[in-house]
Amino acid sequence: MPPAKPKTAFVCQQCGFQSPKWAGRCPSCEGWNSFVEERVVAPPKGRAGAARAPRVAIPLDQVPMSAEDRIPTGIAEFDRVLGGGMVRGSLVLLGGDPGIGKSSLLMQASARLRERGTVLYVSGEESAVQVKLRARRFGIDGAGISLLAETDLATVMETIRQTRPALAVIDSIQTMSSDAIGSAAGGVSQLRECTARLLEVAKGDDVPIFLIGHVTKEGAVAGPRVLEHIVDAVLYLEGERFHSFRILRATKNRFGSTDEVGVFEMSDAGLREVADPSGVFLEERGRGVSGSVVVPTLEGTRPLLVEVQALVTPTSFGLPRRTANGADLQRVVLLLAVLAKRAGLSLGQHDVYVNLVGGLRVREPATDLGLAVAVASALRDRPADPRAVFLGELGLGGEVRRVQRLAARLREAERLGFERAIVPAASARDLDGTSLEVVPVRDLREAIARSGIADQ
Repeated sequence: MPPAKPKTAFVCQQCGFQSPKWAGRCPSCEGWNSFVEERVVAPPKGRAGAARAPRVAIPLDQVPMSAEDRIPTGIAEFDRVLGGGMVRGSLVLLGGDPGIGKSSLLMQASARLRERGTVLYVSGEESAVQVKLRARRFGIDGAGISLLAETDLATVMETIRQTRPALAVIDSIQTMSSDAIGSAAGGVSQLRECTARLLEVAKGDDVPIFLIGHVTKEGAVAGPRVLEHIVDAVLYLEGERFHSFRILRATKNRFGSTDEVGVFEMSDAGLREVADPSGVFLEERGRGVSGSVVVPTLEGTRPLLVEVQALVTPTSFGLPRRTANGADLQRVVLLLAVLAKRAGLSLGQHDVYVNLVGGLRVREPATDLGLAVAVASALRDRPADPRAVFLGELGLGGEVRRVQRLAARLREAERLGFERAIVPAASARDLDGTSLEVVPVRDLREAIARSGIADQ
């Protein structure tokens, strides 16, 4: 009798949807050409129940407070994004482009945490010699860090349970494979199974585990909808590979805010913390250049001053171009419409380019006024007041709306030597205790007139 043919299914590599037949478009996430045929293997029965004894439920008021203690990584910018440090038993996913510095960041954190106990670094992509060479380049001698070059999930889990490390790093989750799943490593089924099993280890043995994840060409961690609901936190390390600055931000965090960012600079010795990112972002700012405006933005609890640059040139084609780097392109297009309708600045025959210096990505509406003034300055080829910062949200009627935490933003501007602040009139009424010259404005026309770029 011939052996039974193994059962297979087509699995979407973006969301994990299973289909008995191949389809060009996934009906769940609407992704194109994302189905891959994988062998379906039923998990062994009784695996979860036979592995360990059942836990005993305890009253909520009797949960020990030690479970809430944070473990500082020794890297202040990293701790800021995590919400104050690592949490015992947490499972954190760190994603980013290849070569952006994910392994470097966790290697440096491992070196700081080895004082609290053994750190287990699992490498599924590099050999032990390659990892040692990188650690030596960063000045890390390797004492207190146990290295395991392994891709088999069962071996990795058993090592974690035996050593009970202060931190376990999996580099990377796409290289891990489980015998319970018949598909190749990196598939959605393997990702889902390996991450779920590692979550059991993290919670059951009270070990914080960090997973390094690759990103797709769209910029998301491979299998994002599969992994994001499993892990406790999802962090992204952003930045241009050929530029030195790196931005670490959280898109999900069960133990802290998702608004905080950490700023790093890549050097030969690894990632270096940037203690004063506002000063770094503005240190090469040119004076007397049209289209340059400084905006105090807010990332979590930290105010940051970022330079907004705009370039407006006559278009050579019938359809003008709109390009935005670091800002939301749809928001920029909306602001161009407000400039044309409410301020009389038509840009229908001009190409518009907007750039936020330093690689920072800002989606805060409070930067609307700065973006609009920068475009107006570039169109008229007249520099805005270099001593001023611009802050406010623009409505479709051209009105300048209030922003939150204005005092903290202006204190940062005052620290860096700015003298004027053009702000919404509604927010200026509640402001006191600053030495800046506060200029309240009610609409876009008034803001342009007070910025120094109005027609003479």
